[in-house]
Amino acid sequence: MRFKRTWLWVAVLTVGLSLFAFGCGGGDDDEGDDGGGGAAAEQVITVNWGTEPPSLDPGLASDTTSAAIIFNIMDPLITLDDELNAVENAAESWEVSEDGKTVTLTLRDDLEWTTGDPVTAEDYEWSWKRTVSPELGADYAYQFFGIVGAAEYNECDPAKGDCEALREEMGVEAVDERTLRITLTSAQPWFIQQLAHTSFIAVHRPTVEQFGENWTEPANIVTNGPFKLDTWEHNSRIDLVKWEDWRNADEVSLTRVNGRMITDGTTAVQAYEAGEIDVNLDVPPEEIARLKDTEDYQQYPYLGTYYYGLNVKNITDPLQRRAMAMAIDRRTIIDNITQADEVPATGFTPAGMPGFDSINPASEFLPESGDIEAAKELMSQVQNPKTEINLLLNDAPGHREIAVAVQANWQELGLKVNIRQQEWAQFLEAIGPPPGNDIDAFRLGWIADWPDAMNFLELWTSDSGNNSTNFANEEYDQLVEEARATPDEAERYELYAQMEAIMFGENAEMPLIPIYFYTATHLERPSIQETFNINPTSQIDLRPVEVRE
Repeated sequence: MRFKRTWLWVAVLTVGLSLFAFGCGGGDDDEGDDGGGGAAAEQVITVNWGTEPPSLDPGLASDTTSAAIIFNIMDPLITLDDELNAVENAAESWEVSEDGKTVTLTLRDDLEWTTGDPVTAEDYEWSWKRTVSPELGADYAYQFFGIVGAAEYNECDPAKGDCEALREEMGVEAVDERTLRITLTSAQPWFIQQLAHTSFIAVHRPTVEQFGENWTEPANIVTNGPFKLDTWEHNSRIDLVKWEDWRNADEVSLTRVNGRMITDGTTAVQAYEAGEIDVNLDVPPEEIARLKDTEDYQQYPYLGTYYYGLNVKNITDPLQRRAMAMAIDRRTIIDNITQADEVPATGFTPAGMPGFDSINPASEFLPESGDIEAAKELMSQVQNPKTEINLLLNDAPGHREIAVAVQANWQELGLKVNIRQQEWAQFLEAIGPPPGNDIDAFRLGWIADWPDAMNFLELWTSDSGNNSTNFANEEYDQLVEEARATPDEAERYELYAQMEAIMFGENAEMPLIPIYFYTATHLERPSIQETFNINPTSQIDLRPVEVRE
């Protein structure tokens, strides 16, 4: 996901229960907790979504707030369990050809839109091609580039080429009403799991064509999931109601999910403590120490990395970039600032990712607590150091506090650090790619779109639309392409390890500085903790949630 998710601007986040020993929260096995009674008579909860979702269009959404809502008003093909296994959902089965390049999905026979129209394979073919189309301009079009012809169609200029022909050549075909055939550019073992992402959700073509960009408004929207969009008061609230005609409605306990949009972290905590909301999806860093030992505080592991990018055209010497990385005391930042038990990041691929121990061996990359003396020694070898560093942040809670700690670390290297903050949209425009000439470093985060390190490491190819560092390495690009064509997991993990080593190993390029692997921190009423959960890729599934007495 490009720059991922609205929640990322808060300095605390995580996921994935079985992946980390410290995981706690919804779904734990504690006996005798306050939420262990029978079902409550009223199955209604209020959730603080945190902010206005930029879009409820699966083809355009690129943040966690939007995805959390879309995931519950629509019916994904595949879902992921806590261990990241693919689980049948709207697709009742799938087959992968022997060469791994053809995937055939069979849809359930009881899928319906809220209009009563059947959900068909043609809906998926049309929706995917719409997302890839150059006209839509979707940030997530790249999710489909593993499909034959998708990249070529997306890059077509309607004014210059025959885009319609390229659209027809894209390797997705509705064979019949329930069968969808996908032709991939190479064997991609992660593709079935990737289908759990919201960008692969179908939309209702007649509604989109009739209402255009307004098709997601409550008066217009047509969906096919367990909940329907009931109210959307922009920048104020989004409420969902149970769809009684959904295929498995008898398995859904909640009748209503009221949604608030409280952006200020402290205000959200106050609303929770006043009983105005039942779930707060972020706990601001300044409140964690006070709330951490309460029964309402819940924490989940997350497949995500918080990092600083470096503009290699400005900070030109890899030795200086490595010195700046070595100087940062990640452990102190976690213990004293974020306080959410994040894992110090010694590479880019996050802990919990399949193959992590092979891909990102911590002992070979960056020390958890930094090494200021080693960093000073490296700086002494730099011929033309960049001594004044402009560090750009977005203006959300937590980032400045982390930046001030990094500023102090870098000052020990003789660097003057100017911290600047901008609002989110302006910030994204400033960092590009390419970044502005006056930007030397910037903060960002990335959370997994699907559970394979390719989703993290492909960000740093020379032509990536997410590479705002100006880093370009031909060997790295070749390794990414080789990994795309390597279905064997052990062999692919070795290629991933080589990519990590190019960025962070001995004599590495160091285009970015990993700081920590995210955790998600929530406040949840004990009455729902047994059934409320969030998986390692930040998906919130409200279907199993039940309010207990």
